[in-house]
Amino acid sequence: MSECTHVLGLPRAEPAPLSDTCRECLAVGSHPVQLRLCLVCGHVGCCDSSPYRHATGHYEETGHPVMRSFEPGDSWRWCFTDQMLV
Repeated sequence: MSECTHVLGLPRAEPAPLSDTCRECLAVGSHPVQLRLCLVCGHVGCCDSSPYRHATGHYEETGHPVMRSFEPGDSWRWCFTDQMLV
């Protein structure tokens, strides 16, 4: 895995999750497949396998580039801008 420049711009401490699930899914009566945590602001959104892809939508709305899996036991991160694991 290569480093992207966006990782260097992340807050030093990981932000606290704003929720324990995808609030947007709850609002529309959907169930997220898996969750993703924005490493800039702590937004929790559903993955691209979920019907509404709220984590990607969050990136598209805010430009926050890096998220990580919010699933137990997962520690990988994804940069939306560079389209790569970081």
